[in-house]
This record gives sequence, structure tokens and C-alpha cells, in this order.
Amino acid sequence: MGRRLELGKRLLEQGGSEADLDELKRLSVNRNVLAALVEACLGALYLEHGFEPIRGPIVAVFTDRIEYALEGHVDFKTELQEELARRGKTVSYSVLEVEGPPHSRTFTCAAVIDEEQVGVGTGDSKKAAEQAAARQALEKLGVD
Repeated sequence: MGRRLELGKRLLEQGGSEADLDELKRLSVNRNVLAALVEACLGALYLEHGFEPIRGPIVAVFTDRIEYALEGHVDFKTELQEELARRGKTVSYSVLEVEGPPHSRTFTCAAVIDEEQVGVGTGDSKKAAEQAAARQALEKLGVD
């Protein structure tokens, strides 16, 4: 959401000395920093205006995320593990590749069942890549 709202860009617009600019560039793409900025903005809006005036615009911005959380399976790793337990099997995950600088990495992970790679996923964290791999494995297993 921080990327979608271009909060990193807004952080960079604050400027500063050359040393500050390098640090701001690093921070402007950091996922945890962007999440903290979203949280701080929401908190500031709430403190300044109260809940009711900001409720509508916030729900509008987060509608797709809210719908996904309500309708979708958020934790594919747990779902895969539960399905495999019913089948008497287990899953393990392995990191296949890590790309990018430390502040902006991309991970590729595999879900492995019975020594067979059944799902591969990519994400901006190891956890996200494992979730994507689990989702692909569920699809391959025919689990809705």
C-alpha cells in the first residue's frame, strides 16, 4: 500500500543534504519503512479527525485488500500443510535464488513434496516467496 500511495516518492521529496539523500533513497524503497509510513499516516488522520470522517476514504483505498482477506485464503502454507497431513505427506521449502541489494531483495523459493518440486514462488521476502510456492503447489494438487 505504501508503494501504491507513492509514500517513498513523497519521502524523497523532503530532500536534505547529500548524505541524507542517500539514506532517504534507501529508506524510500524499504518495505518495512513504507508499511510504517502507512501506519503513521492512518494514525495521524485518526488523531486529527477521528474515525468517522476518515472511515470512507480509508475503506475505499483498502477495499481490494479487505475483500481479499475476507474471501481469499491468506495463508497458503498452512492450507498446503493441512492438505498434505490428510495425505500422510509433508512439505519443505528451499530458497532457489536471492536477487537484489539487501534493502530490496527478491526471493524465489520452492515447495518440495516427496523430493519433488511442486511449486515455485517469488516475493519480496522469503515468507512471501514460500506463500507463492505453496499456492502453486495447491493448484498443482488440485486443491481449491
